[in-house]
Formats: sequence, structure tokens, C-alpha cells
Amino acid sequence: MKKNYFRVGKPALALAVVSAMFLTSCDKESVLEDDAFAATDEAQAKGAIGQQMVANEVLVKFKAGTSNDVKAAVLTRINGKVKERILTKTMERFGDKEGLHLVYTPMAALEAIGKIKGSAEIEYAEPNYIYTHNATSSDPYFTNGSLWGMYGDASSPANQFGSQAAEAWASGSTGSASVVVGIIDEGIQYSHPDLQGQVWTNPYDPVDGVDNDGNGYVDDTHGWDFDGNDNEVYDGGNRGSLDDHGTHVAGTIGAKNDGAGVVGVNWNVAMISCKFLGRRGGSTANAIKAVDYLTDLKNRHGMNIVASNNSWGGGGFSQALYDAIERAQANDILFVAAAGNGGSDGVGDDNDAVASYPSNYTLDNIIAVAAITSSGAKSSFSNYGATTVDIGAPGSAIYSTTAFNSYSSYNGTSMATPHVTGGVALYASSHPGSSAAAIKSAIMSSAVPTSSLSGKCVSGGRLNVSGF
Repeated sequence: MKKNYFRVGKPALALAVVSAMFLTSCDKESVLEDDAFAATDEAQAKGAIGQQMVANEVLVKFKAGTSNDVKAAVLTRINGKVKERILTKTMERFGDKEGLHLVYTPMAALEAIGKIKGSAEIEYAEPNYIYTHNATSSDPYFTNGSLWGMYGDASSPANQFGSQAAEAWASGSTGSASVVVGIIDEGIQYSHPDLQGQVWTNPYDPVDGVDNDGNGYVDDTHGWDFDGNDNEVYDGGNRGSLDDHGTHVAGTIGAKNDGAGVVGVNWNVAMISCKFLGRRGGSTANAIKAVDYLTDLKNRHGMNIVASNNSWGGGGFSQALYDAIERAQANDILFVAAAGNGGSDGVGDDNDAVASYPSNYTLDNIIAVAAITSSGAKSSFSNYGATTVDIGAPGSAIYSTTAFNSYSSYNGTSMATPHVTGGVALYASSHPGSSAAAIKSAIMSSAVPTSSLSGKCVSGGRLNVSGF
């Protein structure tokens, strides 16, 4: 079961957040206490620049046509055993008949990779990296319902540094239920009063214990839990002990306008829960499955999936994850990604100098997002990059839905990212049929120049969803 890391008013958890690795959002103690993720030596715990990885696991991509006997011989070098063969429907559609092998080895992951890397039979071998949230707890007294991230210059209340969503609503742009976004994250409390009806219900696979649409997932009603490998995407129960982060992201994108609680950038939208973050973080293997799940849904059913929201990061460059995001790109799905919350010091880093993945992948469908405060300053924790981060958006003291039926205020590039994903969905609703490239261009060209972001991101500005 997963922990609730970020509920407001829990100082012990706030301390855990401060001490977490990489993006200040994963409970480090819970990571280390689990055998599957325990670091048995320095190489096991971290890569060359401090990435965390699943202990004793490697992802291996064999070349097409390699025989089982040859594969077995290669894996013998590391005493490896195949835990899982990952061959998604999307991989198959792209002509990949081999897929990936998730391999257990008693060796340290980096040592094992060193023993087989460069073998003639292998395209690549890499760690199964661990990814974590890009969120931190905010001041527990910031619970006054202020939704400054939704405000505009002329709205009431007003804040010129908000996303300008309120001005878009005033002009009649409130979203559409025909526009679909995927939330690759923790799960979502789809029964939350502000989210009921906003989370996708699969019309192609009724709950009957059968994989009716043949996508490999039985009864994937609201999406899929890739961490738990089941169809229940919300595990918080009536205590709200889990899935706060994913629920918070969902609220910013699409909490409904019902006169209570909060409201999202879109009053109408369909959100698919692709849960891959558990209490020990999420793995490369499960991130790939989540990305490919959305791509397959779009291919299989012609769904209007315009983007995925990715408020997470960690690890190093993964060719396997890059390939999955590239498959999404080929299907016109944007990948909106958090730029990251700096290192263990909580101070934002320059992604141009030290890459932060997945936001740093050089693919045209990625929109990398930094965070700003309500006064227009770059949030102190937010990463930046003149060439590698695209745009800024509200990310400090962001109030949204959390589990169970609650509301909380968080800080993080995790919070900035869904503002942009919400903007993508809003644009798609008013410009139906637009390509991913056209939507990204609209987001970027509508950015308002902001002094704190000058030279810190490609656009030099902040999100403006009323400028489409």
C-alpha cells in the first residue's frame, strides 16, 4: 500500500519530503525499507549522477531475431532471470516483435549492465530507474481557497500571473468532454465530489472479467494501475491515505464547476488514470506501459487523446522510455512534463547543464514546465533551462482536490504541469482536430513575457490560456 506524502498539516511527512532524493517528493525511508528497492551497495542505489534505480533489475532490449538459446546465454553472464517480457500493443503496432525483457540479477544493476553491454545480440541494456513526484507540501495554513493559478488580469479575483483561465471561461471557453488527457502519476479518486464525471469511464470494456476490447487489460474502467497491476486506480479508501498527488493533478486539469470546492482549467474534460507511482515511486518499466496504454487507446478506438500529464522525474536517460514517448509523438499525443524541483537542497537547477528526465528528452511532443509564484517570481525550487524548459506556470501554493474528498495546497513543478496540460485540453476543445504541433505552438506563442523567466526557458514567459 502507498503512503500519503503530501497532505497539508502533517509536518512529519513534510520533513520526509525535504529529505527525499532528487525531486524532493518521495519518502526515502519507505523506498529503502522495501527489499525490492533496497540499495545493496553504492552502485545499486545510484548511477553516475545520483539516479536511483530498482535494485537487481535491468531492462534488456535484444536485437530482432535473437534466438532464445542466445538470449539465455547472454543472461547467464549475469545470472539473470526474466521477470517479465514487456511487449505492449503499441510496440507491436510499431513493428516491434521483440519488446523488452525485465531481468532480475543478483548483481548490482550497473555491474550487470557492464557485463552485457556491447554484446552483439543486444540493442541496449539499462537500469530500471525509479521516478518520484515533483511536489512538496506547502504552508499548512494556506487553506483559504485561493485559486490564484486560475485567475487573470481582469478576472475577479484577479492575478496577472495566473494562467488566465478565468478570462478564457468568460469568453465561453470551458473545455469539452470529447477531449481526453491521460494522467500518468498516482491514481485518482474518481469519486471525489469535484471529479465525479470528469474521469473517463471505458465504454469499450464493461466490467465482466473479460478483456472485451483486446488491449491486454481486463475491465480497465477508469484506466489502469500499472504499479499494482490491477484495474483499481484509486487505493485511498475513505481515509484518503493514498493517491493524493494524482488527485491533486486531476483537480487542476479538470475539477468541475459545481459551486463547491475548487475548479480546474477545464470545466469539461475526460481524464484517464494511468497509475504507475506507488509509495516506492514508479519504475521505467511501468512508465513505458502507461505511455503505450494511452497510445494504444488512441489507435484502437480513435479517441481524442491530446496529451499526457507527467508530474514526475528521476533517473537517467532511458532509451526505452524515449522510444515510448516517441511512439506517442507519432500518434499526435503531447507529453507535458515537470521540469523538476532541484536536487536535495530544494533549489532549482539548470536543466541545460544537468539533464532532468523525462522533461529533457529531445522530442517535439514534449512541453517542459517550470513553476512560478503568485507574484511572478520563478519558484525557488523550480528547475529552469534556456533551451530545455519551455514555459512557466503557477506552481506555488496551488489549491486542488486530494483524497479522500479533501482539498490541499501543494508546491511543485508537479502543480505547474497540469496547468499547462489543462491549457492543452482547453485549446483542443476550441480548435478541434488540431495537431500536437499546432497545440504546442499555440501554448508557446501565447506565453506572456515574464522577467523571472527571461533566459530561463524557451518562451521566456508564463502560461496564458486566454491568448489562444
